[in-house]
Amino acid sequence: MNIDLPFLTGQVCRLAIEVGAFIKQERTSFLLTSVEVKGKHDFVSHVDKTSEQKLIKSLASFLPEAGFIAEEGTSDKKGITYNWIIDPLDGTTNFIHNIPCFAISIALMENDKIILGVVYEINFDECFYAWENSKAFLNGKEIHVSDAPALSDALLATGFPYYDYDRMEEYIELFKYFMQHTHGLRRLGSAATDLAYVACGRFEGFFEYSLHPWDVAAGAFIVQQAGGKITDFGGGDNYIFGKEIVAGNTACFNEFLNVVKKYFN
Repeated sequence: MNIDLPFLTGQVCRLAIEVGAFIKQERTSFLLTSVEVKGKHDFVSHVDKTSEQKLIKSLASFLPEAGFIAEEGTSDKKGITYNWIIDPLDGTTNFIHNIPCFAISIALMENDKIILGVVYEINFDECFYAWENSKAFLNGKEIHVSDAPALSDALLATGFPYYDYDRMEEYIELFKYFMQHTHGLRRLGSAATDLAYVACGRFEGFFEYSLHPWDVAAGAFIVQQAGGKITDFGGGDNYIFGKEIVAGNTACFNEFLNVVKKYFN
């Protein structure tokens, strides 16, 4: 089957913006009492669930044979060839505390490779997207990873583990190194947004563990199409389902990865 990926990407971008408007409107009247706890420091609300339902309904009409890998599990359909990987609200903790960094993340996987990615950061109305063999774009303009040549010139992003603390000592030691040898570390609370910001050159790199496919699939793909590199902590390619990711620009990626490897051997 031949898919018109540029056209489909446009449809997905418009859908993400539409559902993003719903999320932004819901934020104006949202109450903390409506939050449900899925696990330790893992929250969900009716906004996450309704957003996912809206996304799945439309995506199913765009590509009827595709299945879904979605954070809130509102569809258990599995596609033979195609599967959408969806986070309807990446940055739920930010959302419930009214902190302006949360996004919608949508990727399309063909067999075992991503062929389309969209990340829509809702608060700043920024839609990042790419498709197979395309450049990467932000609101219609081409983007590229930064050309900073070394970690000493880099601003990095990360996330804090919220349930898996087995590797915290290594993480803290790695923080210390990066605090002393880079422009600094930022923690936005949305991995999809972190990756999008690497793709457009705002960050030179991003690393985190205990992530899920819906957190990283779209953003990682956009980074690659923007000229960046992505691996797991060991330098391999198990970053979508392997729960660890290193993303960065080409110029300082090897230096960045080697430091991560040193602390997560």
